[in-house]
Amino acid sequence: MSKFLQRVQNNVEVRRLFSRGQKILVAVSGGVDSMVLLHVLHSLAGQNHWKISVAHFNHRLRGRAGDADEKLVRQTAKKLRLKFSGGGADVKAFAAQSKLSIEMAARKLRHEFLARTARENKIPTVALAHHADDQVELFFLRLLRGAGGEGLAGMKWCSPSPSSPKIALVRPLLDFSKAELLEFVREHKISFRDDATNFDADFLRNRVRNELLPLLRRNYQPGVAKAVRRLMDIIGAEAEFVNEAAQSWRRKSGKRKAEGGNSQAFADLPVAVQRKVLWQQLVELGLPPDFELVEKLRAASEKWVAVGVGIPIARNAAGIISCRELPAKGFNAAGVKLKLSGRAGHVEFSGQRFSWALKSFGGSRGCLPQRTESFDADKIGGEIILRHWRPGDRFQPIGMKSAVKLQDLFVNAKIPAARRRVLVLAAAAAGEIFWVEGLRLGEKYKLTPETRRQLRWNWSKIAV
Repeated sequence: MSKFLQRVQNNVEVRRLFSRGQKILVAVSGGVDSMVLLHVLHSLAGQNHWKISVAHFNHRLRGRAGDADEKLVRQTAKKLRLKFSGGGADVKAFAAQSKLSIEMAARKLRHEFLARTARENKIPTVALAHHADDQVELFFLRLLRGAGGEGLAGMKWCSPSPSSPKIALVRPLLDFSKAELLEFVREHKISFRDDATNFDADFLRNRVRNELLPLLRRNYQPGVAKAVRRLMDIIGAEAEFVNEAAQSWRRKSGKRKAEGGNSQAFADLPVAVQRKVLWQQLVELGLPPDFELVEKLRAASEKWVAVGVGIPIARNAAGIISCRELPAKGFNAAGVKLKLSGRAGHVEFSGQRFSWALKSFGGSRGCLPQRTESFDADKIGGEIILRHWRPGDRFQPIGMKSAVKLQDLFVNAKIPAARRRVLVLAAAAAGEIFWVEGLRLGEKYKLTPETRRQLRWNWSKIAV
């Protein structure tokens, strides 16, 4: 066995990345990194009795070049006698509709595809080809975006999928440099595809890789990559310690409260632990744990803070966060039918005003105002049903191949349980959901080149 393969095998064994005989879904783009990962895991599969499958997601950003990537991955899987699963989506359209960057839209759709493929094939683990150079780039990306300790610690060898927490994402090449991967490719004559978008300066990651890091190596620190990886290791260990300290304090505090005893006061905790105690609770409540919100809560007890999703929260002197004026936990059966007669109209429902207008479609939806979307009017039909979420509701967001449970989408979007029950959704005349407040619009109802009429849809809170 080569030194390269032995290192990967050691990573697997020491870090317990895969179990013997398990199924593994390998995410393969066709580039150097993922082609190395595929060949390495395939080479080690026999002795570990792994069952390897291949998944490829076509972002449809590069036309024929992207199709050629998919063809290479498909052919390689066939040559290696491995099952191949392909998927794709119009990332640009999804990014525009969802008001996300191309990078974030591509990442979201790719992870959803990988998680869905893993679930459908009953595979517990997705293998990704992230490597040491990716870690360094990620450090600077997160530094520029104001990340905290856990974010600056970078990717972990194993972590839950952001689209499905029960699916594990494993990174067996995380301690290999890009140069080592290129050497492996040359030595084993492995075919791969170059992605021209890796040099597109419109993407922040590319500017970090191709401009910032070379500048730092040339003018400031030749060993910047090594220094950053060492710093990430230190930050990660300290962040892990603070996280465990916060969890320990919460456990002890809850136990002593139940027993009628006293525990260390929240105000006496180190600032880092206070922040983590609040951060953990916000995550558990499904609320965004950003720095400003944590600091507002930490600064004063019993002071109510309005969160973006419309839920007032506060912490007491003991450091416990609570919500007030939450809607009832039961499902709301209320609903209203809206006839699309004439060219425009409106209706009020659940404290909001919904306005609509039918317009001809000339191929471009233009720049839409806030809280406004456009749909294919002919696909929706002559009636809209406005209602709240019900058990078993399914929805096919734009960019996805099939409908999924709204419950799962809410969990992935970290929408609090109380908030889910007051969100308004809209169903077409046939009963299928085409819009959910705060989420993406429906795939089947998006504007296409074949659209003749568009439905402009606007929603706003009713002033009290």
